[in-house]
Parts: sequence; structure tokens; C-alpha cells
Amino acid sequence: MNVVFISYCPMATGSARRKIANFAIILFFLFGLSASAQQRRNAQYLEYINHFREIAVQQMKEHGIPASITLAQGIFESGAGKSELAVRANNHFGIKKGVGWNGKVYVKADDRPDDQFRVYANARQSYEDHSQFLKARRYSMLFNLDILDYKGWANGLKQCGYATNPAYAQRLIDIIELYDLHDIDLEVAGKHRHSKKNKSQGWQDVTVYPGRPVVQNNGLRCVVARAGDSWTSLSDELGIKTKKLLKYNEAYPELPIPDGMYVYLQKKAKKGPREMKKKWHKVSFGESMYAISQFYGVRIQKLYKMNFKTEAYIPQPGDLVKVR
Repeated sequence: MNVVFISYCPMATGSARRKIANFAIILFFLFGLSASAQQRRNAQYLEYINHFREIAVQQMKEHGIPASITLAQGIFESGAGKSELAVRANNHFGIKKGVGWNGKVYVKADDRPDDQFRVYANARQSYEDHSQFLKARRYSMLFNLDILDYKGWANGLKQCGYATNPAYAQRLIDIIELYDLHDIDLEVAGKHRHSKKNKSQGWQDVTVYPGRPVVQNNGLRCVVARAGDSWTSLSDELGIKTKKLLKYNEAYPELPIPDGMYVYLQKKAKKGPREMKKKWHKVSFGESMYAISQFYGVRIQKLYKMNFKTEAYIPQPGDLVKVR
């Protein structure tokens, strides 16, 4: 870089040469760092992403699982489609036979020398089964997370016991960030996001903590979460015990708090605001029953009950949910 720039300025003064050289060095580092990042990217991983991107997007739209998570798991579990299971059984997610599987199995040493894994007709079938697998009760807490919270999903998968590798969550996160897979989630979900600060809900400022307005939603005192908030940090800031804050919001300590979510400072109501008496909430892409309960300030069990649903119910885009 330096040679190219200086050779084009044979008549430059010493000062000019130094400026040119410095500029060349800056460019060298900029392009050098960019090239280094590109070199760290595995060509087989990129090929895998290009090949299975649309299938992962389809699964995100149909089942509410981040495409970034699906692709990262596929890459990691299948060695970018080159593993023995992927090649011989079209199994891209390391899913074992389990209860209820009546299809073919492939025997391979894993936790035990004779572990049995599901065999699929093609990779697309493996992706669909992976989505259905995550919709089992064991992984239900994942669907309470924001669909754009790939870190929450990665850590949640590990907590729910998807893998025994202690570094599993971080490995998925590393893949997602190195290959910009989160951009795919944003592309899919971007047009479906709705504003959390919906004025029709009638909240208004009622008091202020240092730098934190307390508002009303459904007649309840609450704050609007910001990026980086946690139950502990809010507890410290608001002077409310973490245990109480979790109880008011029907949450657990590991549950991430999405930017813009209402965090209640008192017990949620049994039903939604009056203006929803003759209205139904239409489910947007990626919304969970928990997200709806927080948005309207309704206890989640009451929400299930008034809709004649159980905790196994996962709302789909376009579903109508009664909140009052």
C-alpha cells in the first residue's frame, strides 16, 4: 500500500510524503482488518448459509424461531453439512430418535456407543423437524424471548439442555456474529415490528426516578425497559427487591428484558384496558403470550384462561387474542 501511494508522488515535499504515507498506513489497517475478518470466515460455512438461508427464513416465518439460531445450529451440529450424520442421515441438528419417532434411525457413537439418530429424506425435512422439536414443552420458555434476541435464544437452548457442551451457547453466538446472521432476522422481522409505545394504551408520565420515567399502562405503574436493562439493574435503580419485580412481571431471573417492554411495579391486572372490551389483539410476527401479557398488563394465566388455551399454545401471526 505504501509503495503504491508514494510512487505516484515523486515530486511531493517531505511533509506531503509523510501525510501520504500516514494516509496509506491508515488505509492499510482498515483494509487489512477487513481482509482479516474475511479470512476468518470459513468458505464452507458461507456456502452452507447461502444454500440453507431460505429454508431457515421459512422456519422463522412459520414457527417463530430466529433464522440466525437455526443456521448457527445447523452449521455447528452438522459441520456445515459435512458431518457423518448430515451426509448419511440428512440430520443437520443432531436430533436423536427420542420418544414418538417411528422413522428410520442411524446408529452412531455419541453419549453412548449405540446412540440412535433420526434419518430424514432430505435436509428440508430435517429443518422442519428441528422447528417442531423446539416447540416441545421442554423448550417453551424460548418462545417468551424476543425473536430478535439471538443471545437469549442461544443461552436458552443451553439452559434447556439441547447440548451438553458448556460452550454451546457462546459457539452459536460467535457464528451468528462472525457471519452477520442476525441481519437475516432483522430483514425478516423488520416489517412486522410494532411500536411498544402505542398511545392508544393510554400511558402517561406520573412520576420520575433519576432518569427513569414511571408511566401508567392499563392503570398500572410501570417503566419502559431500555437496551441493557436486567432485573437486577432495574431492582437497584428503582429500589424494589428483585424478587418482587420478578413476581409482578411473572418472570424469572434469566429472562432477558427486550428494549421497550413494560416492566410493572405492581401486580398485573386480571384483564386488559377498557378500550379492548370489544376488540381482540391480532398477533404480530414473533409475539408470544408473555409479550402480549406485558403489553396489556394482564396476568398471563388470565390471558390463557379467557382464550381457553393452555401453556402449550404458541400464538401464530394473525391469531386473535382476547385481552379483556
